[in-house]
Amino acid sequence: MSDTNRQKREFEDQIQVLIKDEVSFKITFSKPRHQNKVVGNAYLKPSVIKNKTQYSLTYRYKNRDEVKNYAKEQVGGVLDHLLGNMFFNAALFTGDTEITLLQNKKGNASIITRQVDQIAKIETTHDHQKERLITVKSTWLQDLGLAGKDGNILDKSQDKYRQINKYVEIIDQLIKDYPADEIINIADMGSGKGYLTFALYDHLTNTKKMRCKMTGFELKQEIVGLCYNTAIKEGFVGLTFQQKNIEDVDTTGIDMVIALHACDTATDMAIAKGIQSGARYIVMSPCCHKQIRQSMHHDNVLSPILKHGILEERQAEILTDGLRALIMEANGYRTQVFEFISTEHTSKNLMITGVKSTPDTAAQQKVEDIKKMFGIEYHYLEKLLTIENPVSAPK
Repeated sequence: MSDTNRQKREFEDQIQVLIKDEVSFKITFSKPRHQNKVVGNAYLKPSVIKNKTQYSLTYRYKNRDEVKNYAKEQVGGVLDHLLGNMFFNAALFTGDTEITLLQNKKGNASIITRQVDQIAKIETTHDHQKERLITVKSTWLQDLGLAGKDGNILDKSQDKYRQINKYVEIIDQLIKDYPADEIINIADMGSGKGYLTFALYDHLTNTKKMRCKMTGFELKQEIVGLCYNTAIKEGFVGLTFQQKNIEDVDTTGIDMVIALHACDTATDMAIAKGIQSGARYIVMSPCCHKQIRQSMHHDNVLSPILKHGILEERQAEILTDGLRALIMEANGYRTQVFEFISTEHTSKNLMITGVKSTPDTAAQQKVEDIKKMFGIEYHYLEKLLTIENPVSAPK
């Protein structure tokens, strides 16, 4: 039996024990295999449906979620399919333990077990609704498909609901010192269905009573139409949507640039727009770190470790976002990079924030040293920040 098959079987056996003992758990499946081109993530957990325990599997596609329920006798086959054909990695959460299965294309696999500080209570019915900045009473949640006609958040939308609440909570703290008498002008790059756009606008105008002008930029005409009409229906007079590429957006006068899961270099485009306009705040949640991974040609002390594909991939992600932060610092932003929501809910859980400050004169040399160490010719964000777009002075 190969290393991968052995570790996969060990991981699946642990889950079967939990099922047999009727112990609650959650599993997040990530890193799609080559043949899986449509499902980004999957989530499995026990659910009580009509007083009977079943196992709900949520498939997360690009523009929708699909939920299927299985009897306990079917879970073994489902796991085998997910880990053998659809995903490389899986993280199992149960009680105070997190068990992660890591596989790669070369047939290598490992299991990592760690204890978490806080014991997680795993619900088998619906998620406990703690007090949140965006309440379930917000009618736009129904219009955008996050809530049903009864006003309750749909089961398939619970993770997204948590995510936008956490995002708004972070931005709320970031701008706590923003002058109360000034309008805040926000650009949401790649706004998609507008979950974050509506949530942030609703919170700023209706909860914080701020004057806000906000525009969501999205390429898909039907989504722009849906969001535009929903904003009109809600009476959100300062919220609008435009069908436009990020590179075509005019950010003159913008105070904040945000982007939730802008793919690969789209994150760099959004950051560049913020820097070039001298925005006070830049808030990014990046995903799909391809550019640096494809351009790395390293020959350094870490190369013996990075021969393992999964470790090289993670290193590329760290370099991509670490260099983004340094480039922002070189261009006059005080940055933070942190995990904004648990990997239990999404693997796209990193956030980069920037607040307009003064340039760090040493940051650019650090960028050059890191690129040299890993054989990186350029970072795409650097390419976007040309001499014709000098660093703006703080507002």
